[in-house]
Amino acid sequence: MTKPVSFFRGLMAAAVLISGSVSAAGAGIEMESAQVDLGNKGSLQRGAALYMNYCASCHSLGYQRYSRMAEDLGLTDEQVTKYLMPEGAKFGEAMNTGLDPVQATAWLGKAPPDLSLIARRKAEGADWVYNYLKSFYVDESRPMGWNNTVFPNASMPHVLWELQGSQHPLTEAKPEGGHCPKGEVNGQCLTGFSIPEHKKGSLSAEEYDQVARDITAFLAYVGEPSAAKRESIGVWAVLFLALFTLLAYFLNKEYWRDIH
Repeated sequence: MTKPVSFFRGLMAAAVLISGSVSAAGAGIEMESAQVDLGNKGSLQRGAALYMNYCASCHSLGYQRYSRMAEDLGLTDEQVTKYLMPEGAKFGEAMNTGLDPVQATAWLGKAPPDLSLIARRKAEGADWVYNYLKSFYVDESRPMGWNNTVFPNASMPHVLWELQGSQHPLTEAKPEGGHCPKGEVNGQCLTGFSIPEHKKGSLSAEEYDQVARDITAFLAYVGEPSAAKRESIGVWAVLFLALFTLLAYFLNKEYWRDIH
């Protein structure tokens, strides 16, 4: 784990998932499965570290507390305090950003939203977050130089570009009255992405996929912290019911044996 990035870097890489011109962002686009496993604590821990490094300077997680995260993710108080908490934060408080909403609005046009429920708000669930993190491409016509095929015209730079690299869209003509399953770029159908050799990131495509998956898993966990525990309890509940059913069957058989 690494210490969270500076406030200035976080501000310059403000992940603002907003845009006034977007109405049905990502609607009808085929989503790749995030394959989130909330029982994989290693993935959740990596996702927490990545989130705190690249997103937390601007995006709060107001419905989550550092102490609850430590308990659920199997982290010690010292690990969370040393690696995942910004200066001045308290262990028992909510994971709020230090970015002042008034200043953020003045600088960015609108304050970055809280991402506590981002994996639950979207119809596609965690898959939306995963595909969003993988779908940034260079667009010099945009104020920040980036665009996104899952959330077109989002007012957000690609905060993970150093890891993934700078993608460029590959397109083909859109059939008349047709649908673009991977999304559209400038009125044409997206077929994929390419990364020039001199703009490659520090990670391979497979490694970056894992980064996107870890961040997605962490946000899915934050959206419903009790989900993993509920699933584990559910297994024991099913086993109990199965055992109870078996005992009830033999007990019923014993009660009615003399009558028959």
